[in-house]
Amino acid sequence: MARVSMPISNRWFQGAVITYLIGFTVLGILTYLVYRDQPPVPREVVAGGKIVFTHDDVVNGMNVFQRYGLMEYGSVYGHGAYLGPDFTAEYLHKSSEFLVSRYQEASQPGLSARERVVAELHQNSYDPSDDRLRWSEARAQAHESLIEYYRTVFQSKSSRGGAQANWISDRDDIRRLTAFFAWTAWTATANRPGYTYSYTSNWPPEPLAGNFVTADAIIWSIISIIALLGGTGLVFYFFGRYDWLGWGAEQSSPVRFRPVEDVANTPAQRAVVWFLLVSSLLFVLQTLTGGLIAHYRAEPDVFFGIDLSSVLPFNIVRTWHVQLAIFWVSASYLATGIFIVPLIAGKEPRGQSVLTVMLLVAVAIVVFGSLAGEYAGAQGWLGEGFWFWLGHQGWEYLDLGRLWQILLIVGLFLWVFILFRGLRGPLRQQHFGNMPWMLFYAALAIPAFYSVGLLTSPRATFVVNDFWRFWVVHLWVEDFLELFTTVMVAYMFVLLGVVREATALRVIYLDIILYSMGGVIGTMHHLYFSGTPVAHLALGATFSAMEVIPLMLLTLEAWSFIKSGEQRAVERYHLHRWSVRFLVAVGVWNFLGAGVITPTPR
Repeated sequence: MARVSMPISNRWFQGAVITYLIGFTVLGILTYLVYRDQPPVPREVVAGGKIVFTHDDVVNGMNVFQRYGLMEYGSVYGHGAYLGPDFTAEYLHKSSEFLVSRYQEASQPGLSARERVVAELHQNSYDPSDDRLRWSEARAQAHESLIEYYRTVFQSKSSRGGAQANWISDRDDIRRLTAFFAWTAWTATANRPGYTYSYTSNWPPEPLAGNFVTADAIIWSIISIIALLGGTGLVFYFFGRYDWLGWGAEQSSPVRFRPVEDVANTPAQRAVVWFLLVSSLLFVLQTLTGGLIAHYRAEPDVFFGIDLSSVLPFNIVRTWHVQLAIFWVSASYLATGIFIVPLIAGKEPRGQSVLTVMLLVAVAIVVFGSLAGEYAGAQGWLGEGFWFWLGHQGWEYLDLGRLWQILLIVGLFLWVFILFRGLRGPLRQQHFGNMPWMLFYAALAIPAFYSVGLLTSPRATFVVNDFWRFWVVHLWVEDFLELFTTVMVAYMFVLLGVVREATALRVIYLDIILYSMGGVIGTMHHLYFSGTPVAHLALGATFSAMEVIPLMLLTLEAWSFIKSGEQRAVERYHLHRWSVRFLVAVGVWNFLGAGVITPTPR
């Protein structure tokens, strides 16, 4: 049986494929550069013939950082929560102060203490031939003083500032954790071989250490603004000059509005109500945890006179807040996909409601199991054997233990299978670029790209782990969830009879092309200062700036949806007016949040 051909030119489909191929080819090259040019973790750091710390100390210290959820309290390289300090900046500042004080006591002719500290910190004394990093004895003494400092911080007998008491009780864990902070501070100042700035492009800024903004960062920030303004002008010109989306034909061609009484609910659609109930519950819980962490910022020590941080410390509450946001949004996506499939296919296969309930149970197990595991892991109850699998995996947005992460991926693939069962008929009949296939592709991309988080490893370096973490954070949230949203909204407009399928399909492909042009390579805007080469800063700044362009354009096109429907609906449009306006409002707030409130050249 011949498939139904595309109602628009095949060039839209070809353009989307080519855009993705180019984007992910560039990401592949950048992945190679991350592995090749990441800062080394020396076999040993030595001073005066004595070992200060080792490679294993750094990696095990990173695991301590993960296990206790420190990324949901403070940050490293600026990535994490901001109630606590940025540990890279704190270590760098305190060690610089120590060195300046020490060198003022033993000054050298013609070189001030501060100049001597800057020269020492920016000199890269790593020797790849024997895999050793050599420090001065003064720097080793600064490190020992910071071990004692962090012992007082994490082994405090009372909770303070939202942090729990006696947080990390093992003295060796404190020593390893300090080694990890020391390594990040070293990468922040030691000049990258062949360059005059550090592995992190002199981030974080620290005058005592001679860390100031680089010329590359300024130049590429300016270029990113030029790309944003120029790209916006070009896109608006071409889409204003030429009717590429077909609004002219849309306004002259009648569209049949689907009466509400023609739509009957299927068993799976009725089961979706329970999904929405769970999603609403998770939203309420996320709101409550958000209010609590906001209170910690206003009144860090107590909650209306109660020492709540001894039971619910900030790092755990913020972990729950972030994870609950992911869970209720995901549950809403699952419910929407299951609900719309019977409307597209015109029927529902047997057993869809049973599979839907099974999926809901699986979601509940993952949600509440992972929240409990994160609490136990951050409290240190799971020890070194199970923290990674059942407890707090330790990466912001990927906090849940690896077992829960795998189960969530399995659940998402089960959801894709449920959608495939319902769409099997339309998929057999339609061209691979038509709307049923676009819905299936967008749904499949959600578990596929969340699975990238499995590439993080407790034995890999922080730079590599952060790279893969942001593949999930950015591509999952800012590309493929956006794509799924666009497909769902476009399909709803078609099913409501507001626009024709050809116009909706053009909008979907426009979304794919424009988001992919900026969004795929723009993933690197999260990694300017995480130890990646300057190529990531250059490409991330330029392409990320252009992510705002589709937000502006698609918001205007959403308004065209409304005007097109209003001109032809006459009496029946009022039945769907507020549904359509709500969907348009999502686009407006999306633009305001990502394009106006959030600064683009980060």
